[in-house]
Amino acid sequence: MKDLLNAAEMKAVDQRSIEEYGIPSLVLMERAALEVVKRARELLEPGLSGNEALEHGPGRERLLKERKRKTVWAVCGFGNNGADGAAAARMLTLQGFSSVILLPSLEGKRSRELEVQLSIAEKLGIPILTLGDPLPEACDLILDAVFGIGLSRPVEGVYKELIGLMEEKRQRELVPVAAVDMPSGISSDTGAVMGCAVKADVTVTFGMRKVGQALFPGREYCGRLFVEDVGFVPGDPEQAGEHVHAHGPEDLMEIPRRRADSHKGTYGKILVIAGAKNMAGAAYFSALAAYRTGAGLVKIMTVEENRSVIQERLPEAVLSSFDPQWASEEPGEFKEYIRSQTGWADAIVLGPGLGQEEYARTLVEAVLSDAYVPIVMDADAVNLAARYPYLKGYFTENIILTPHVLEFSRLTEKPVEEIKEDPLAAAREFSDQYGVTCVLKDAATVTARKDGKLFINLSGSPAMAKGGSGDVLTGVIAGLLAMGMDDCEAASLGVYVHGLAGEAAEKKYGVHSVLAGELAGCIGEVVNGNV
Repeated sequence: MKDLLNAAEMKAVDQRSIEEYGIPSLVLMERAALEVVKRARELLEPGLSGNEALEHGPGRERLLKERKRKTVWAVCGFGNNGADGAAAARMLTLQGFSSVILLPSLEGKRSRELEVQLSIAEKLGIPILTLGDPLPEACDLILDAVFGIGLSRPVEGVYKELIGLMEEKRQRELVPVAAVDMPSGISSDTGAVMGCAVKADVTVTFGMRKVGQALFPGREYCGRLFVEDVGFVPGDPEQAGEHVHAHGPEDLMEIPRRRADSHKGTYGKILVIAGAKNMAGAAYFSALAAYRTGAGLVKIMTVEENRSVIQERLPEAVLSSFDPQWASEEPGEFKEYIRSQTGWADAIVLGPGLGQEEYARTLVEAVLSDAYVPIVMDADAVNLAARYPYLKGYFTENIILTPHVLEFSRLTEKPVEEIKEDPLAAAREFSDQYGVTCVLKDAATVTARKDGKLFINLSGSPAMAKGGSGDVLTGVIAGLLAMGMDDCEAASLGVYVHGLAGEAAEKKYGVHSVLAGELAGCIGEVVNGNV
């Protein structure tokens, strides 16, 4: 598990390292600049191998001549991010490249570290320019070192001009951009574009990944992200639980292993309540994913019309079908039937493809009021709760909701734009209000767990943007629950496993061609440690 830090948390780590432990700020800065230079050279000299050998061998003179023909623009703000950029420009100059430092203006309140770096640059003859000066025609790489993680308000004035200049060079002249710590114009707390922003090819960040680098659109603006250790002293471990988190490959070890002396009952029983008429696929994908994740026994409760499809596609599943008319003609018997089915299960999937007919509302209400095992509530079950708000009165700590943004908007009556602006806050507020775990699905899915922890998912692929992917997710989470995993862990880790399966499916079938069944088929590679 990794911690993702916001701006205030990262500044506290920086301050702690300098003030409490006495690590000089300039030492941290030099190490940061070295990491930026490493990535900058990869952009300036793509495909060049054995750089160090060339520099000290027969090819050194030719290499230096080639480097002198390449010009780096270090676009720097007045803070320590600008100082990082100026230090990197100096290092690139000493390695043979031509560099210029471009400031917002010659006047302005500069950090002490920036003054030091500019003084060194002046002694080395590195041009220090502003937008009012004639700029070099050549530009082979831009170092974006304007704001870093410090931006807290919309970009305007001369800074907007600087970002506009960098973007024009990037778009029209295809000049690559290496961002220092954070692409300028992106909020490090939310990933939002603060009026305008630079789109980087590479971002080199220091210490830990930032929240805004995990959420969209910031995640996309970062390009390839490199998280580098520059010598910060880690924060107080007791405060780690307060950070936003992300799962990593090491967390797959938490998935329960299979024992030699086990049987199907050892790995739990899942009831999938899904699939209206002509929606058999939703029930099938959830059940298939639950089996692929490791569940011992899966029962599908669906309408009679889906029987033949389910029996043909997934004969491993137990089937319990019903006539929807039964709910209106014999409501008491129907509810007793539901009670008997939910009493059998160790975990329940409720809602995929269920429809919003009256019988579906009766079914959802009965399950929410009678079942005490973990319930993964998705799709039409969520839509019914939005349509009939009294159903939210049944929400308790055994429920995991998995709405996508539009469904969450219906459920909370908040505009989609407001939710996307700060999905962490939206999911956290809902989880706190109802005491549930909320998996808010989007390109970067957010999980607000009932234990108070927030997760942003870092796995996944655009190949997963297909019908049925959400049904697969419900099955993955339910499968982890059935095997005995804690419901909070099953929710956040299930999202991560689902995303890894999407990545594996993309490699096999291509980004355009993955189907939900193929996504489910790749779950085994993940849970068995083959990715």
